[in-house]
Amino acid sequence: MLSRPEWIAALARASAEELATALAAAAPIPPHRRLRGPEVGLTMLRGRAGGDGAPFNLGEATLTRCSVALEGGPVGHAWRLGRDCAAAEAAALLDALFQAAPERAGPLLAPIRARLAAEAERTARRAAATEVRFATLAAMR
Repeated sequence: MLSRPEWIAALARASAEELATALAAAAPIPPHRRLRGPEVGLTMLRGRAGGDGAPFNLGEATLTRCSVALEGGPVGHAWRLGRDCAAAEAAALLDALFQAAPERAGPLLAPIRARLAAEAERTARRAAATEVRFATLAAMR
């Protein structure tokens, strides 16, 4: 069974089509209402020199957030990069549904998590191909 941080991460990185597919598979959707949004705004991206140095402001990125409440149930939240309001609302609704029934998260998010894992593996392979290994040579006498 997935934990909430795991399904929030998958929902934040899922495509709009993947979210629509997961939401359709989660039917029937109980009555719900929007608490906030979807709203589009900006967020500051922060970085660190060398990964652990002093933090600095890298720039801003567009962010969409949404909160929904199931009738008499949990509140779901979503934050997604970009301006896709429908995807943010779908992610918030799925978050609320998964809080009500956490066992549903694993099967519904399996295709998304598989795609994300494959992308991470592909990126790791590409990065490993550029790795330079230095050998220490003993001074010749």
